[in-house]
Amino acid sequence: MNRLPIEKRINILGLLVAGASMRSISRTTGVSINTVTKLLVDAGEACAAYHDDAVRDVEARRVKCDEIWSFCYTKEQNVPTAKAAPEGAGDVWTWTALDSDSKMILAWEVGDRSAQTAIEFMDDLRSRLVNRVQLTTDGQKAYLEAVEGAFGGDIDYAMMVKLYGEEPNRGPQRKYSPPVCTGVKKRNVEGNPDPAHVSTLHVERHNLTKRMGMRRFTRLTNAFSKKLENHLHMLSIYFVHYNFCRQHKSLKGISPAMAAGVSDTLHDMAWVVGLIDDRAPTPGPRGPYKKRGAEISN
Repeated sequence: MNRLPIEKRINILGLLVAGASMRSISRTTGVSINTVTKLLVDAGEACAAYHDDAVRDVEARRVKCDEIWSFCYTKEQNVPTAKAAPEGAGDVWTWTALDSDSKMILAWEVGDRSAQTAIEFMDDLRSRLVNRVQLTTDGQKAYLEAVEGAFGGDIDYAMMVKLYGEEPNRGPQRKYSPPVCTGVKKRNVEGNPDPAHVSTLHVERHNLTKRMGMRRFTRLTNAFSKKLENHLHMLSIYFVHYNFCRQHKSLKGISPAMAAGVSDTLHDMAWVVGLIDDRAPTPGPRGPYKKRGAEISN
């Protein structure tokens, strides 16, 4: 079986989590775009399986949740008129839950912004926690039913609702600028959350890290995802690399997984390649084949 050298695979995966597009990686490394895609799929599947197994029974105190928008193939309003739009085309929302102390991404979900996606997201988050936590979300109403269904009364839950307004005398640049935040309201929903820690600041800052680390989230480019499956694979690689391989500056040289007690080692990209190889099927003995009408055994 043909396989890229480990140094080449490390280089390609490193470029992916550094924010390079797949075609630029193909040009830079001298491999075909199909080879880059195949490695993306293999690494994504391995990383998703590892995160699902490893991030369990986590002790956390304060968890923040948020959603970030992107799109696949075309934006939602263009899907009805798009030619050969694949399944999953349109708006894609990535929901993330971040441990505010360790900075670890505990859970993520990809889907729309509906109550059903929120329920699946919160159920997954609950299954990874071992203790009662203080949870903060934005004012998205879908969280209310989802948090109640997943945690019941065993949580201290608050919402931080941002209030927005229009800045007077704004010029044409307003198209590319966010609305002006005019204030926030903190709303207690369940339990007894500490008002001093009702904030989504850390998870919102991590949205910027995601946009910097994944080309698919960069606005006003043509590097957006063309297939939802590849979008999911890239997210899996990014989150495992962020949690287990990346030194967080606020943590004095350790990874978020180490700070959360999930890992005792700072891993590297060679370790991610090892996850891929561990899942690869062991090649069996080569059987007989025919050549010019004659059967020849190896």
